[in-house]
Amino acid sequence: MSRKLNSKFGLLAALAVAGSAGACKTVSPDDMDASLSALRAEMQQEMAAGDEGVTQWADGRFGEMDQRFAALERDLQEMEREFEVSIARLEDELRFNVPVYFGFDESALGTDDQDILAKFASVSQKYYPDALVTVEGFTDPSGDENYNMWLGEQRAKSVAEYLVSTTAMTEDGVKAVSYGEDTRRLVSQGWGPGTDGWENRRVVLVIDHDGTPPALVSDGAGS
Repeated sequence: MSRKLNSKFGLLAALAVAGSAGACKTVSPDDMDASLSALRAEMQQEMAAGDEGVTQWADGRFGEMDQRFAALERDLQEMEREFEVSIARLEDELRFNVPVYFGFDESALGTDDQDILAKFASVSQKYYPDALVTVEGFTDPSGDENYNMWLGEQRAKSVAEYLVSTTAMTEDGVKAVSYGEDTRRLVSQGWGPGTDGWENRRVVLVIDHDGTPPALVSDGAGS
């Protein structure tokens, strides 16, 4: 029975990620609450049909999971407040729209970006140390489309190389991709040269956790 309950805990964890505060707007809060309630009720029925040891084990898992998600949510909210990061919480990934921008036709990482990248790496390693992190590079629509795909990749690589060289993240755990002048622009008007369209010259950081619940690696300072 514990194996069956373990699989349900995994599903419950995935739903909890998607249903946490600030979740992607494509997920209906009412539908999410209903799904979580139904799954919890089903698990409690199975626990009631089992022995006392299984019930105690499951109660412990509920408490442990609640603690881990609460700690993760606190750190995500701190990032949103301190660095003005926009975070989309999805069922199988966390998407970080970070304030890391580039000059026109440039891919060099600025020194002002180091604090936010260090914080991102800390959260990623603390809660999802085995997850794949993807750095997505974007440009404004100025210039040739093929060139912009190349430039977006250089921007993504610049961030990926910084994360690998300065944090505990590894080359196997970080990849860089480009979307060039993708239609997902933060502003629809304006492009370089100059400062116009600077909001589109950016990267997005994605933690692909595949629906697994967060770990809680101790940093020596408590939770």
